[in-house]
Amino acid sequence: MSVSQGHPQRWLILGVICLAQLTVLLDNTVLNVAIPSLTRELGAETSDIQWMINAYSLVQSGLLLTAGSAADRWGRKKMLIAGLVLFGIGSLAAGLADGTGRLIAARAGMGVGGALLLTTTLAVAMQIFTPEEQPRAIGIWAAVNALGFAAGPLLGGFMLDHFWWGAIFLVNLPVVALALVAVVVLVPESRNPRGDRPDLLGALLSTIGMAALVFAIISGPEHGSTSGRVLSTAAVAVLFLGAFAYWESRIPYPMLDPHFFRDRRFTGAVTGAVLITFGMGGALFLLTQHLQLVLGYGPLEAGLRTAPLALTVVALNFSGLSAKWSGRLGTPVSIASGMVLMAGGLVAVAVPDGGGYAGTLAGLLLIGAGCAIANPAMAHAIMSSIPPEKAGVGAGINGTLAEFGNGLGVAVLGAVLSSSGGLAQGLRAGQLVGAVAVLLGGFVAAALLRRAQRADSEMVVAR
Repeated sequence: MSVSQGHPQRWLILGVICLAQLTVLLDNTVLNVAIPSLTRELGAETSDIQWMINAYSLVQSGLLLTAGSAADRWGRKKMLIAGLVLFGIGSLAAGLADGTGRLIAARAGMGVGGALLLTTTLAVAMQIFTPEEQPRAIGIWAAVNALGFAAGPLLGGFMLDHFWWGAIFLVNLPVVALALVAVVVLVPESRNPRGDRPDLLGALLSTIGMAALVFAIISGPEHGSTSGRVLSTAAVAVLFLGAFAYWESRIPYPMLDPHFFRDRRFTGAVTGAVLITFGMGGALFLLTQHLQLVLGYGPLEAGLRTAPLALTVVALNFSGLSAKWSGRLGTPVSIASGMVLMAGGLVAVAVPDGGGYAGTLAGLLLIGAGCAIANPAMAHAIMSSIPPEKAGVGAGINGTLAEFGNGLGVAVLGAVLSSSGGLAQGLRAGQLVGAVAVLLGGFVAAALLRRAQRADSEMVVAR
């Protein structure tokens, strides 16, 4: 395969890996609508429901870096196949589970497969496309993320209207089978040609540290940010992540090379990614509450009314318009412009418009347009600042930042909601805080990326 030409079947391969990606993303949200059925049919208590949801996200977020490193070392196609197999087995076990304990265990198994899939899909996309085509390919990959967010509750609601709760997991099986055949036939193998030695201790430290950090974040709203449970888990996260950073700086073949953070492109993109997911994750969490508790829509109606956001992202990225605009504007301006649009959309949602949906719709369209421009540019900035042989680790970093920022946003903006005087007032205050975070993230990332571009240009002139 010629790097200058890209893989001859690259667009078909992108469709295959996006199909695998979509399956994982749907399971991030599809379980939420099944909570009443699970409570009724399995006798699940509140703590059981929380673990059914959290077991998946905790395992997945904890393993993202490790999964990306494994893909770089042993082959991204192999890990993509392994991820599909594990995800399929976990889905089958979840669909046939006859008790809460077995369902929780199955969800954890699905999280392992999900971590492998989320990292390998983006890494493969970076390998098969030319640098000129990568922004559009990543745009389509990012659009699938938005589609998964919007379609999860809708698919879950449809399945539960016609079948029993286990069907929301068993529906994954034909998709997994189709994706497996397509991956085996179409996807080329790629790996780090240097064959770095596995960083087993780094993998252990990062997995425990990230899982503890995410657990502390998601436990905050329920138990209080100063509770013993949250503080002790946060202390474990700090201890293990600190040990991970120290270990990575001392070994010859680190899983996460500390030198990445000396690259202004990388630090700019990372900073922006955390702030954008913080603002958007928390604000979208509040949006679902706003639609149901302030505007009075039911769960399915609320899901349908958030769809314009995802549909805008899909339309702009699949058509190639966002990639075309980003190419003309450049990465720093694209990120800043996208985040300005997103912040404006959050403000439009927060400002009262007489209790109707028109203002919310306008806000959703602005947020969708901003996401379509900023998110692919951000992901491409992260991936392009990392050596191609470390593409799996780069995808793991991208996914980890999304998980961290999203969880932190839900926790912090949820706290803003709880501390405000009234429900509607609290929801609006949270949306405005999210808008400020997104806007700040855009300008910080753009400034750092612009400085990196100037430094690169000066180096070229000096040579």
